[in-house]
Amino acid sequence: MKKSANEVMQELLFAAVLDAVGALKAASKGLPNTLLRDIGAIHPNTTFADLPKELQAAIGTSVRTAFTQLMKAGYTVTSNDAPPPRQGPPPGQRVERGARGPVGAGPRGPRPPGGGDPRGRGPAGGPRGRGPGNGPGGGKPGGPRRPS
Repeated sequence: MKKSANEVMQELLFAAVLDAVGALKAASKGLPNTLLRDIGAIHPNTTFADLPKELQAAIGTSVRTAFTQLMKAGYTVTSNDAPPPRQGPPPGQRVERGARGPVGAGPRGPRPPGGGDPRGRGPAGGPRGRGPGNGPGGGKPGGPRRPS
């Protein structure tokens, strides 16, 4: 029987909380006052670096375990910013090198004759029209510079 994402996450979080409590107990070395001090020091603005080393290690282990279990359960773990997965050939199938297209063809089609810029901006490496530095009057708009 497949578990829902809600059930899987609940199990993962429950295990992570139990591991964290055990790590806090281990960090206090069996001293109740130290345990209470460590628990009292945790608040909404606590950073990861502020936690005891044992608790940091337990959190790292819980996160790795959570990702592994989610992936084993068939769920994908990505962010909203992640690019969509690439649609490649099926596993085990090779792509022939000649399937790329003719030589000289770019993503927008073949290049124009004469080696010019494919965007129609003049010969490759040459000036691209009248702009600063390409016409009469010097390198800056407004004409030649005054002597200092």
